[in-house]
Amino acid sequence: MTTTFCDELWTATAEIRAGIDKLPFVIALGDGTLDREKFVYYLAQDAHYLRGYARALASAAAKADRPQDIAFFAKSAHDAVVVESSLHESNVVDVDAWTPSPTGTGYTSYLLSVAHTQGYPELTAAVLPCFWIYAEVGRALLELAGDLAAHPYGDWIGTYADEEFEAATEHARQIVNRLAEQADPATRARMRTAFTTASTWEWMFWDAAWRMESWPLGTAPVQVSEPAK
Repeated sequence: MTTTFCDELWTATAEIRAGIDKLPFVIALGDGTLDREKFVYYLAQDAHYLRGYARALASAAAKADRPQDIAFFAKSAHDAVVVESSLHESNVVDVDAWTPSPTGTGYTSYLLSVAHTQGYPELTAAVLPCFWIYAEVGRALLELAGDLAAHPYGDWIGTYADEEFEAATEHARQIVNRLAEQADPATRARMRTAFTTASTWEWMFWDAAWRMESWPLGTAPVQVSEPAK
């Protein structure tokens, strides 16, 4: 069987992905022992993240070179905000009452920097880990969880372990593979960097949820308004 570009990316990030599987948050989420407080923290942070991620997906739609890619990334941006966020907001009374974490802010800032400073191939590689890693984690958690109806976090696990999400993940991989085949070596190198960097941010995001990460000194940076003239 021919090895695809995405196959190469998956192999290159094997250590990162193995690290995600071993994270205390992921293990406790799967076996249902995760503290509710940590889960709510995670959902609030993920809801904030998805807003930034949706903007990156919308940028991918704007950069896309084919009509079907435009439709795919536009729908994915819509789903990130409306479909997935509804799951988070149904479990968190007021998402906006939570300050975006340092890691969440860093992850979305990275994706948006790729969107604004690099090309379409690099951006598709940067947004792919959120599809692919979540699909793999969802599948693994589904095997561990068993009956989702009896699992305290079965609704979340079911969202990322279903066939529709897997189909979207496969579509994203196909786009990345096609663009890599057309790209020059320098562009493919930047695509590898984007995928690996975003995969590392995925590990950091799960880890931050377990620690319920907060800003240093307990205070998030705030925007300072201009003085009145």
